[in-house]
Amino acid sequence: MKFTDGYWLTRPQYQINSPQEVFDYKVDGKQLIAYAPYNKITTRNDELNLGMTTVKLSSPVEGVIGVKLVHFDQLTKGPSYELSDENPDVDIKTSDDEISLTSGPLTAKLPVRKDFKIEFEADGETVTKSEPKSEGEITDTGDKKHYMREKLSIDVDELIYGMGERFTPFVKNGQEVDIVQKDGGTGSEQAYKNIPFYLSSKGYGVFVNQPETVSFEVASEDVDKVQFSVEGQSIEYFVIYGPTPQEVLNRYTRLTGKITLPPAWSFGLWLSTSFTTDYSEKTVMGYINGMQERHIPLDVFHFDCFWQKGFEWCNFEWDPEMFPDPEGLIKKIHDKGVKVCVWINSYIGQKSPLFKEAAEKGYFIKRKDGNVWQWDLWQAGMGIVDFTNPEATKWYQSKLKALLDMGVDCFKTDFGERIPTEDAVYYDGSDPKRIHNYYTYLYNEAVFDLLKEEKGEDEAVLFARSATVGSQKFPVHWGGDNLSRYNSMADSLRGGLSFLMSGFGFWSHDIGGFEESATPDIYKRWTQFGLLSSHSRYHGSIEARVPWNYDDEAVDVTRKFVDFKLSIMPYLYTEAVHTAETGTPLMRPVFMEYLKDRNAYTLDKEYMLGSKLLVAPIFNDQGKANYYLPAGKWTNVLTEQYYDVTDGGNWFSETYDHLNLPLLARENSILVRNEAAQHADYDYTKDVTIHLYNMVQGTTEQKVVDDHGQDAAKVTVTRDGKHFTVVADGLNGNVTVKVHEAGQVTEEKVGEFDI
Repeated sequence: MKFTDGYWLTRPQYQINSPQEVFDYKVDGKQLIAYAPYNKITTRNDELNLGMTTVKLSSPVEGVIGVKLVHFDQLTKGPSYELSDENPDVDIKTSDDEISLTSGPLTAKLPVRKDFKIEFEADGETVTKSEPKSEGEITDTGDKKHYMREKLSIDVDELIYGMGERFTPFVKNGQEVDIVQKDGGTGSEQAYKNIPFYLSSKGYGVFVNQPETVSFEVASEDVDKVQFSVEGQSIEYFVIYGPTPQEVLNRYTRLTGKITLPPAWSFGLWLSTSFTTDYSEKTVMGYINGMQERHIPLDVFHFDCFWQKGFEWCNFEWDPEMFPDPEGLIKKIHDKGVKVCVWINSYIGQKSPLFKEAAEKGYFIKRKDGNVWQWDLWQAGMGIVDFTNPEATKWYQSKLKALLDMGVDCFKTDFGERIPTEDAVYYDGSDPKRIHNYYTYLYNEAVFDLLKEEKGEDEAVLFARSATVGSQKFPVHWGGDNLSRYNSMADSLRGGLSFLMSGFGFWSHDIGGFEESATPDIYKRWTQFGLLSSHSRYHGSIEARVPWNYDDEAVDVTRKFVDFKLSIMPYLYTEAVHTAETGTPLMRPVFMEYLKDRNAYTLDKEYMLGSKLLVAPIFNDQGKANYYLPAGKWTNVLTEQYYDVTDGGNWFSETYDHLNLPLLARENSILVRNEAAQHADYDYTKDVTIHLYNMVQGTTEQKVVDDHGQDAAKVTVTRDGKHFTVVADGLNGNVTVKVHEAGQVTEEKVGEFDI
């Protein structure tokens, strides 16, 4: 939101007051409070008829400093994000000239009785700062709305990322970003997953702790600053120091909620009925049997909306015409070794038998006149479940429990974005503008908590579309309604990388695109990308995304990349455990692994899958791959092509058939694989091959977890010239070693050998 007219003028409808100096301060326990009036005080008379901002500094996590700017200290209706307070030690210093609060390596300094500013320092350098007149208490003289604003400086070469799953350019400099949930697809500035958190290339992050709409101007209104503002009388933000992106995300997720590790089976292939296709028990079993007949492993089958009768979403009852024996069908699917997921949302159509029950019990969001808040957008006359009502939450969970008792394993929690802000009344009195973004948290929390209770914490997983701060505790999320086009495929990746840099660990997307028919070519290229993502699901709107609907080669491509993903689960799940423990996303931008390579800082059409593998999807029907490799020794794990990039990084332009793409292991990588795997959850320590890629001199270790995420084995490789010693503690059965060295592959046994 813009308040100025160029650099010098204020837009005529706004009146802006900014703190001019710290006039007074106090220390309250571990909190530093400063009082900053809107004029400098030279006489006692200056203290009259004058506003001020109260500035409160605190630290909930070591290396994180919170700043709350308050004009009028008013009561705030809920909701608020659930934040952790680790109660770290802080060092508060005061003097006649300066006050400061230090938490770990980060310090916030404010001068006293001088031009107002807040400077954040770490490791002897300024990280960012709020300069004079950056903070603003703002009144719209027309509609009398009130806003609070802050602007934090950015350096000449500084790049800004994140803010949720954004489909606009990857680097956010120059953009206006409104943090407000919208059901707008994947091809506009709107987003399903809006996170008021940005990550800087300079080694810090900023989280704005406001659940209502936060308006960011990222090097746009003021090209040397990131500005953020909210409607109201106060604003709170946290500066989070790194100095690496990994350390920033670790501190951010410690503050807002640790990432939850999904069950291992969820990393396998999910196959959907798709949306508007006709399907019945016969159709469903035909899809599942068809995959098995073609030797394509399948881990999850998803029933989309029409498992229920039309106009009755949600009634949580199987359409008896199409599915006369749902328990029997679920058993048949389970007997095939496949899990079952069903689509749900938190809206109840008026035709649903549940509508009257929920309305009579007060389980819906209401209007001010006491009626249910209804509209026809999505389902005719639908009401929206009010999760601020504990009884409504229990009621909703009871409907899902009946499905779990039938044998359903997990839920796709769709929607949660179109939540009313006007003429809306919530059970607990929540402010409609604050709960709009937050609603998805309550919705997915209700479903996830039920799954933990019924299935166990290790088995709970969702497939969710909307998200807000803290939703990383309820994985997994997928990208939403994309198109069956290469541009949309690239948009999806760009949005996913932004999302994953916003505190989330796991992400998926509709393989083949959602809205349109897919060509065989795009189906195959998207299959490669989808099965080299953390989670993989075929889904569409108007056609079933089974590979034989496209051509025989599509079957081969699907089989090859499903087999590959399952084979690397010892690597992938070990990396996933690291994600849950540290906050580093499983899929991540290349620059997060190559911080010294400035060429990598804008890459958004390739990514790292874990710490060892680089993936460059192909976004055209000519099979042309244009991608960048940082300096080092790389090996394509599909083709064995070797690259020795010695003089900085380098760009490559190559052509690939549909069975291959740039999928490269970096040097000194240990990949433990089982190429006979038929599901994503298996014994990762048995009958495996240890792949060694261009190992460096000295000793390298790689741990391996089991399919519950517990440490189970460790591979230790020591290289002395061409002599190798490989120790495989905890691995058993038939264990072999393959050494990939400068394009040559040799097979060895565990122990000592020369190459």
